[in-house]
Amino acid sequence: MENNTTIETKYNKLIKVLSIAIPLAVAALFGVSFKRLGLDVKPFTFLPPIYATINGVTAILLVIAVIAIKNGKRKLHENLMKTAIGCSVAFLLMYVAYHMSAETASFGETGFIYYVYMFILITHIILSIAIIPLVLITYVKALAQRFDKHKRIAKITFPIWLYVAITGVIVYLMISPYYV
Repeated sequence: MENNTTIETKYNKLIKVLSIAIPLAVAALFGVSFKRLGLDVKPFTFLPPIYATINGVTAILLVIAVIAIKNGKRKLHENLMKTAIGCSVAFLLMYVAYHMSAETASFGETGFIYYVYMFILITHIILSIAIIPLVLITYVKALAQRFDKHKRIAKITFPIWLYVAITGVIVYLMISPYYV
């Protein structure tokens, strides 16, 4: 059986690769569309409410997972966190698929509400990039049973991930009237 340090070392390179590759792939895919690839695909307009709901579910899972671990329910916490990670992966796949099939919607408001939207959107995007390595590192610390380090980084990861999940729903609610 591998020791804790070996487990962490084994995953460190993968964490670095994914932390760079995922944001770069998402950014690159924004320039790729199914139509440009010669595929006649109708916009996947059904996806945004689904992936917004998944963001909401992720937020709920995160809160319940924290409550579970505070109540000593480690296995429940572990299962909830794995589900939250799964939800985040599902969100990402649907988000990319939607944006490859449809034109990006423009926010139609002006003035103060526009600046509120842009603040939420920009912080959401920046933190959604930052959360990738944080989630992966936090998960690997638990996998390696380095619970002291897991707990320390989870105190940083949790509020950022929760913010990203909640603001994902808010961004959807604010932009949804402007979808084509």
